[in-house]
Amino acid sequence: MKNITWDETLSVEVDEIDEDHRKLVNLFNILSHSVAQGDAADYIEAVLEELISCTVWHFRHEERLMLLYNYQGLTEHKAEHHDLIDSVRELQQKFRNENKQLTNEDIEYLETWLTEHILGHDMKLGFYLMKVM
Repeated sequence: MKNITWDETLSVEVDEIDEDHRKLVNLFNILSHSVAQGDAADYIEAVLEELISCTVWHFRHEERLMLLYNYQGLTEHKAEHHDLIDSVRELQQKFRNENKQLTNEDIEYLETWLTEHILGHDMKLGFYLMKVM
């Protein structure tokens, strides 16, 4: 079972973005625990959908801030958001089409999917926003 522990290494130093990230980390942890415990497929599907929906909302939130503060990396960051949502939707389709199961590899993928984005593009955005907000 994978578990992401929120700590300062994941903080982008912008409270409203960090709050979103904490929620996403919490949903990831719920999903990981549910898969490890063998919870019902319908429950796992609901948690996965909530994770995706909250991620879409969060990405729009970040994009709104990027527009408001004229972030020069908007196009690249937004393209990564699009790619991330596409990839997790593919995972969701795989889940729906293949016996409604997520594997440990799927959970590891989601962990990487979430943390690498925060530690990469979002850290750059956070550094920029700290200077201009």
